Amino acid sequence: MIAITLIGIGTGNLDHLTAQAVGAMNAADLILLPRKGSAKSDLIDLRRSICAAVLSDGPRVVEFDLPVRDGRDDYLGAVHDWHDAIAAAWAREIATHLPEGGRLALLVWGDPSLYDSSLRIADRLRAGGMDLTLRVVPGITSLQALTAAHAIALNALADPVLITTGRQLRDRGWPDGVGTLAVMLDSGCAFDVLDPAGVHIWWGAYLGMAHEALVDGPLATAAPRIAALRRELRARHGWIMDIYLMRKEMRDGE
Repeated sequence: MIAITLIGIGTGNLDHLTAQAVGAMNAADLILLPRKGSAKSDLIDLRRSICAAVLSDGPRVVEFDLPVRDGRDDYLGAVHDWHDAIAAAWAREIATHLPEGGRLALLVWGDPSLYDSSLRIADRLRAGGMDLTLRVVPGITSLQALTAAHAIALNALADPVLITTGRQLRDRGWPDGVGTLAVMLDSGCAFDVLDPAGVHIWWGAYLGMAHEALVDGPLATAAPRIAALRRELRARHGWIMDIYLMRKEMRDGE
């Protein structure tokens, strides 16, 4: 039996780690840390720092190379193949380091339930015949970190909020009946498809990290600032993780 615990670690800030997360990490027999390539080396460094700061002598920490997603046009097909490859990588590490079973922990950015596929990947192991139990330890999400950094509420009074992706925003625009949009996983400024009139944006990158960057303001004036800063930060660090919240001004009669 393999007991898998998916542990939300927030945005990489040690202060975001909950006491429950620390306990779950120390209760594990094995912690797997994915390496995502040299351009994202500071991501693995953050996970290493978290482990060094909170672990006792119990768990083993093992690093492995995370498979790379195919960039083909068939997005969903590429993602499904990628998840299959990650599940196979997990299975190899489990067979190597926990051949008799045990407790495995994986450290997940933000929370395992919000725009993360670790739960789906674990289901692939179960579907493949692995005898496992699954537990989730919640973490602070990038959305929480964003609203906290800007000191704003997620929602306006009596107004719905939609959490979506940059791909969906670019393909479908602003959904009807929604006053506030939270946009994650945007590979590049999808807000540029919108009419900016009456829209305010709160944007953040590397939230909770030492190089956190924040911009807010009317979309018409903030959008070019965000695009330029995003290019600069990506060039400087080799990668970027960002998220933004947009809200439409309420007009008379709405």
